Amino acid sequence: MRIGVISDTHGLLRPQAIAALQSCAYILHAGDIGDDRILTALRKIAPVTAIRGNVDLQGKCAVLPVTEALELGGRLFYLVHDRKDLDLNPRAASIAAVIFGHSHQPEITWRDDVLYFNPGSAGPRRFQLPVSVGMMECTKENLVPSIQTLLV
Repeated sequence: MRIGVISDTHGLLRPQAIAALQSCAYILHAGDIGDDRILTALRKIAPVTAIRGNVDLQGKCAVLPVTEALELGGRLFYLVHDRKDLDLNPRAASIAAVIFGHSHQPEITWRDDVLYFNPGSAGPRRFQLPVSVGMMECTKENLVPSIQTLLV
């Protein structure tokens, strides 16, 4: 199962992000959506699970949960916008991956057999950070994350 991971769109869904996510069976949005029309557009590609970020204070995005846990491809995923708000022990909870955003900095880190995955920001460029989305190839046996820098 190919899972697309996107975060920090801040109201901007770039055509390059849409193109990158086309091959995904599922999409996770780690918050700071900025406009619920982004979720509508993503749902035209694949099913979406999204959480609220710190800028999602109005409209339909404001009622999204601040965290979410779901199983995909036989693996448990936990979404939280800011990793410092992680409110559980992922390994003890049998979570395969913690998906987060907020920093706009792409990150793939493994700790105690748990993946900590920030796809970076797919929205407006911040400082000199790349504009990017994440991909995960997910099976019950393997979880292979990658970052895809978008040419903008």
